Amino acid sequence: MRFWLVAFALLSALRPGEAAAAWNSDDARVLARVIAAIGQEGLDPADYDLAGLQSAISGGPAPALDMAADHSFRRLAGDLVQGHVRGPSRIGWYITGPVADTALLDALAARALSEHRVAETLQGLLPQAAGYRALKASLAATPASDSNTRNRLRVNMERWRWLPRSLGERYILVNVPAFAAVLVEGDETIARHRVITGKIASPTPQFNTMVTGVIFNPWWEVPASIVAESIGALMRRHPATARAQGYVRVKLPGGGTRVRQAPGPKNALGQMKLVMPNPYSVYMHDTPSKSLFEKPVRAFSHGCIRVDKPIEFAASLLAGTEGWNREAIDATVAAGTTVKAEIAAPLPAYVTYFTAARADDGSIVHYPDIYKRDEAVIAALTDRDGEGPAE
Repeated sequence: MRFWLVAFALLSALRPGEAAAAWNSDDARVLARVIAAIGQEGLDPADYDLAGLQSAISGGPAPALDMAADHSFRRLAGDLVQGHVRGPSRIGWYITGPVADTALLDALAARALSEHRVAETLQGLLPQAAGYRALKASLAATPASDSNTRNRLRVNMERWRWLPRSLGERYILVNVPAFAAVLVEGDETIARHRVITGKIASPTPQFNTMVTGVIFNPWWEVPASIVAESIGALMRRHPATARAQGYVRVKLPGGGTRVRQAPGPKNALGQMKLVMPNPYSVYMHDTPSKSLFEKPVRAFSHGCIRVDKPIEFAASLLAGTEGWNREAIDATVAAGTTVKAEIAAPLPAYVTYFTAARADDGSIVHYPDIYKRDEAVIAALTDRDGEGPAE
């Protein structure tokens, strides 16, 4: 049974204000052994007051032992559930992950002590994804003298703790530093595509959403920032060129205007766009600038994610959706009209930032930290409260 089902059952059974049993010396010793070995998860035993816990154990069962063990357990359980790094050090990270609230920590402590399963309870909180396990194995194989590599691995293990423990049976995962998007079913990668992501001045944020459909031959609703940056000037100074590229200005019902670009060979979204609502106006789509996919570093967009071989990607997403085989997709694209295809089973998408990640063959690949975000995470990992240095 998944641990989260166990935790839910415990939450349901725990009465408000009910305290867990007191810590005895045996359970506290197990906790101390877990903390002493927590470096293998990329965390620091000192953050969980190992010395104070060991001192309390030596004094035997007493209120001091109960207090010390409870404090260490809750602090460690919280970090395993939702990560040690909190607050602004998670730069640009808006993925909805697990939360270690008081009710959950109460349930965890109750289970650990009532069943005398302290180690198993804590172990069940760790990410079980192959990506996390591969990073952990690489950390174990990296010598202590190679602090740079070890820190890189620790940072990315921490990012896995920020993610939901279950990503779904079928999901899209974008890794910005790898400039890659994969479609995963079960534990198998069934499609991998190169992508272009946000440039340094307009970085792609990390978020999750649901992909519900595909729009073929989409209109582009030009963001106001891009109108101000370039398209507005083009429409004023070179209206004929702007019209040839499909740009039109549309009146809004309440007053004012917006700029759209019609479907066609010059459309910035190309021939395909995913329906993936999010507050950041970041989407996965085609692009007419195919040559950019040959660049090793592909940070060129205003934040959106441009996908190589987009029609193949769309066909993979629509597999199993009635009426949308490859022949139907190709005919729709060729017709040039805007059509929305609803995906039979909407799937989650996660736009992530891993500078070290597992490849399909199980090896760990290191990627450039294009947005310079690792330093803040490692600083917060070495800070007791996970906040990093004060600004």
